[in-house]
Amino acid sequence: MTYPKHRDNAGVQPSPSFPAIEHDVLAYWADNDTFRRSIANREGCDEWVFYDGPPFANGLPHYGHLLTGYAKDLFPRFQTMRGKLVHRRFGWDTHGLPAELEAERQLGITDKSQIEEMGIAAFNAAAKESVLKYTKEWEEYVTRQARWVDFENDYKTLDITFMESVIWAFKQLYDKGLAYEGYRVLPYCWRDQTPLSNHELRMDDDVYKQRQDQSVTVTFPLKGAKTTERGLDGVAALAWTTTPWTLPTNAALAVGPEIDYAVLPAGPNGAAADGERFLLAADTVGAYAKELGYEDSASATAAITTRIKGSELDGVEYDRIFDYYADREEYANGFTILVAEYVATGEGTGIVHQAPAYGEDDQIITGQNGIGVIISIDDSGKFLSDVTDFAGQHVFDANKPITQKLKADGRLLQQKSYDHSYPHCWRCRNPLIYKAVSSWFVRVPDFRDRMVDLNQDINWVPDNVKDGQFGKWISGARDWSISRNRYWGSPIPVWKSDDPEYPRIDVYGSLDELEADFGVRP
Repeated sequence: MTYPKHRDNAGVQPSPSFPAIEHDVLAYWADNDTFRRSIANREGCDEWVFYDGPPFANGLPHYGHLLTGYAKDLFPRFQTMRGKLVHRRFGWDTHGLPAELEAERQLGITDKSQIEEMGIAAFNAAAKESVLKYTKEWEEYVTRQARWVDFENDYKTLDITFMESVIWAFKQLYDKGLAYEGYRVLPYCWRDQTPLSNHELRMDDDVYKQRQDQSVTVTFPLKGAKTTERGLDGVAALAWTTTPWTLPTNAALAVGPEIDYAVLPAGPNGAAADGERFLLAADTVGAYAKELGYEDSASATAAITTRIKGSELDGVEYDRIFDYYADREEYANGFTILVAEYVATGEGTGIVHQAPAYGEDDQIITGQNGIGVIISIDDSGKFLSDVTDFAGQHVFDANKPITQKLKADGRLLQQKSYDHSYPHCWRCRNPLIYKAVSSWFVRVPDFRDRMVDLNQDINWVPDNVKDGQFGKWISGARDWSISRNRYWGSPIPVWKSDDPEYPRIDVYGSLDELEADFGVRP
């Protein structure tokens, strides 16, 4: 018998119309219900499960979907031909920030506060309406590329049954001690006003983009009994940062325990006043020769009068830069030098400014030394009224005026432009900041070793991914932030009492449990 079976044997056409042939094949499949019959023929056979990451339907498909769609079609077909039962339900990712951003665009919303003014229920209704806007176009597109999927029995992440499976999974994690609420520094999008998980910084190749920021090196005059004991009276520590906007919440300085630090006087050619003495890592003295008043690196190094290990600087006090939070209880143990293993001398001065609310390492080190977290900005990244000189200014806009004030106050040694690779929000493409926020986390390190073991059983193509990019990622996986400070999505199924006299937390894993406690079924 000649092929294709559904066409009369008219021989080979010398100039065939390939689109016409494709439409002919699609029509034959549709008329004969070929896809569903291929699945029905495998009823009772071993099942091969295919997990398909669903697309958002609030935008039209593009070339990337076409390319991955062929791979997603190839493997289920191949396994079906091998005698396996392969169900292929199409799905729609309907929750999350991409859906909210599209709804914001349609509604003309430019700030998160406008959503609350509008009403969360009304906004969610708009998001729900927009999120399935292009389902018909998607079905036509996927069908036209000859991909076999079941659209009639599709699933949507907004379906209550799907959402129930999400809260069930959360409760399973919570009951096993693997889910907890924490207050930690995370990547934070000030435009969308929500934290991101660290793995979201790897979502797209262009999440990290080259960016030019302003770096400053600031003086911190040392003081107190320990300063005198170590012969450091009249010495100012030098700390370098690429985020001047975090300096109003400076709480400490950090040094490396095994790093050699040097003290040297101001040279004859610099902006520093004659008689001033400075403390910085010995390895970095040459890089600051000009600012310290020396002709070259050799001259600056030769001027070193004292060397001291970082471990000996522990507990040395210094004069703070700003007084905005001088009397706050959180900083009662602050404005001292701390010792931290992570400090290095590759860039800057080897002395790191610590802002507990805006650096992951900063929060850990200061917390270990009894220093708390103070937030100086609102959810949109603008300074609060506490920071009187810069109140209402966005953090990136405030870098320049903060630098100007440092200079006017005599605390600025160096100011430079700094080009570096910097993370941006994969959704809205704005530069991120790091900020302490409350979030729910999964304790990934508790089962990380099991993940590493199971990864060895996966047939990766290409095989270098197993122990390469993916293997390295899971071997270093940290606690995963799973909550977002937004509106359109599956809720965290936790009820917390707001009465301090009756503290209580209930976690729900099903609609039945919610109905039993609240009398209403979602």
